Amino acid sequence: MANTDLLQFHASVPTTLSVNGTSLSLDLDPRISLLDLLREHLGLTGSKKGCNSGECGACTVHLDGRRVNACMVLAAACEGCAVVTVEGIAQGGVTNGDRLHPVQQAFIDHDAFQCGFCTPGQIMSAVACIAEGHATSEAEIREWMSGNLCRCSAYPQIVEAIQAVSGRRAG
Repeated sequence: MANTDLLQFHASVPTTLSVNGTSLSLDLDPRISLLDLLREHLGLTGSKKGCNSGECGACTVHLDGRRVNACMVLAAACEGCAVVTVEGIAQGGVTNGDRLHPVQQAFIDHDAFQCGFCTPGQIMSAVACIAEGHATSEAEIREWMSGNLCRCSAYPQIVEAIQAVSGRRAG
């Protein structure tokens, strides 16, 4: 077998995971990222592909309750894991017409987005920031949200939205 033939052969990896509460059994290309699985194969396009190198946070999702950059995680490594995307945090799911998650609503109420590209990642990071107990002050919020970049500079409104949900408003 020629070396080029080896480069073209990729066995699929059987993987079982939960995405937004739905259990899935998939045969995955071992090279596919969690972000590409979500966007290109499952049609969950809320998580955005910004830098594709873990630097911007636009692809932030929750993996077993922890925030991760989905572009940096191989989907096959998520065997047995629970993945939650921005589409999955609304009560009952946004597609069912049910209520938005309080952080989603706060982003609307506080104008915490402009172009909206980073918003899903910001929201997922904000939900985690609050759940982790890192929303006790403006400085702490800014520090724990620093992995999520906003090119439109809506940072003050993002902080206000997080403070509104966490019950801590700026003085």
